[in-house]
Amino acid sequence: MNENEIAKQIEDHVHEHLTAFSPKHRRSPFRAAIFRGLGVVLPPLLTLVILLWIGGTVNTYVIQPLFAGSQYLILLAHADIISAKPANKTADGITVKGKKYARCGDGTFVPESIYAYVENAATEGVTQMPQTGVEVYEQYVRLVYLRPYLFIPVVVLLFTLIIYLLGKFIAARAGRLLWDMAERLVNQVPLVREVYGAVKKMIDLAFGESELRVSRVVAVEWPRKGVWALALVTSEGFTAMENVVGEPMYAVLIPTSPMPATGFTLHVKRSETVDIGITIDQAIQFVVSCGVVAIRSTSPGAR
Repeated sequence: MNENEIAKQIEDHVHEHLTAFSPKHRRSPFRAAIFRGLGVVLPPLLTLVILLWIGGTVNTYVIQPLFAGSQYLILLAHADIISAKPANKTADGITVKGKKYARCGDGTFVPESIYAYVENAATEGVTQMPQTGVEVYEQYVRLVYLRPYLFIPVVVLLFTLIIYLLGKFIAARAGRLLWDMAERLVNQVPLVREVYGAVKKMIDLAFGESELRVSRVVAVEWPRKGVWALALVTSEGFTAMENVVGEPMYAVLIPTSPMPATGFTLHVKRSETVDIGITIDQAIQFVVSCGVVAIRSTSPGAR
């Protein structure tokens, strides 16, 4: 057996083992069905998870603080709690100027109608019976004034109205001047200005107040020679860099899959980029789909 025959046997043997462990060969009907099922379930599931996260964040940082603040203001305006012990008290309560008060567990007194309403709700299993006068009033406010199916829609409507009025105010000249003054003050505070500036740019980009100035989609060899990545040209390169390199440069954003909002900002030589002739939307689809959505280039591309 000569060397060529031995090499051919080795090659066939290696090919046989690689084929046995290839994804297509490994994937049984059961696994294929599992992958297809995951492909169907994961998109709506992840969408639901993201929406629930947004809802939880809004509830924690908007709804609950507004709820607590509204409850405090209502209590401040309407709470009628007597902590003294008048002489005309009975075992169950007192009467002050013809108004009956019920005795709470901590020895304070609240109007009998308020106490009866909360006690009735506790009897029906809606809530537990509070022990202090303040807790009785808090429970009453929640049951009467701050019912979720009434409170949340009102908060959403008011919040939308406030945002609308604020937007109209900022659009006016006086509002714009006041807002610019406030931002200048914020930008004078160390650390805060860095965080605020980055957040503001992202919010402006998300809501269309500013546009990501992407002139074209190109391909660059990154992270090493021979490996190509999509890149969004965002601006011209720094003059100092161009002077050192001796030729024009681009500032590019290389988005990462499957979240194109994150990525790497690089400066590359203009001569080392390839204009691949696709739109920004097509590039984003390609990145989000991890390359599954194939994009046909409309131009042959040139250095």
